[in-house]
Amino acid sequence: MAIELWTWNTPNGRKISVALEEMGLAYTVKPVNISKNEQFDPHFLSFSPNNRIPAIVDPDGPDGKPITVFESGAILLYLAEKTGKFLPKALRDRVPVYEWLMWQMGGFGPMPGQVHHFMMQPDGPAKDYGIERYGKETLRLYGVLDRRLAGRDFVATAGEPSIADFAILGWAWRAERHLPTQGKAMGDYPNVLRWYEALMARPATKRGMEIALS
Repeated sequence: MAIELWTWNTPNGRKISVALEEMGLAYTVKPVNISKNEQFDPHFLSFSPNNRIPAIVDPDGPDGKPITVFESGAILLYLAEKTGKFLPKALRDRVPVYEWLMWQMGGFGPMPGQVHHFMMQPDGPAKDYGIERYGKETLRLYGVLDRRLAGRDFVATAGEPSIADFAILGWAWRAERHLPTQGKAMGDYPNVLRWYEALMARPATKRGMEIALS
């Protein structure tokens, strides 16, 4: 049976649609219109108690029993465990994936997300401060990522991407929104740009980015 992906057209939602496509899992999209506060619907809250997208319902979970998972990082880890894909088997090789997945969850997401928030505020000192503060931190994170990708095809693994790449890709996908606030573009980070273009050229990733989530 198909996995239900409860989501909206956001960077965090795109992480999961890309992963599902790359892992070859059947899924159906259940749009949650966050602009209409559908994330507060009691049914959605019953399996996504933090009232955030995305969340999944897998009818064929562990031991063949249904399972629900919320939080995009947890979903990526679950799907990787379920399929045995995009997460190395050896613990030593897994550690970098865990590190870079947590790096994305803790920084490369919250920081550009704050830029997106302040971009929509009325002009004035509060908006200017927010964009400067979070924009500068976003640039620092792009620098970290660019240095990490020097001489590497993928963030945490060799030979093929990992769930950490899919997580980071979801937010790099919105670079045209947050980087220009600091007078930058992805081309200012050549290793990131090379990595981004290589991932976006993958047929499954392309499908995951193009499927309608809204």
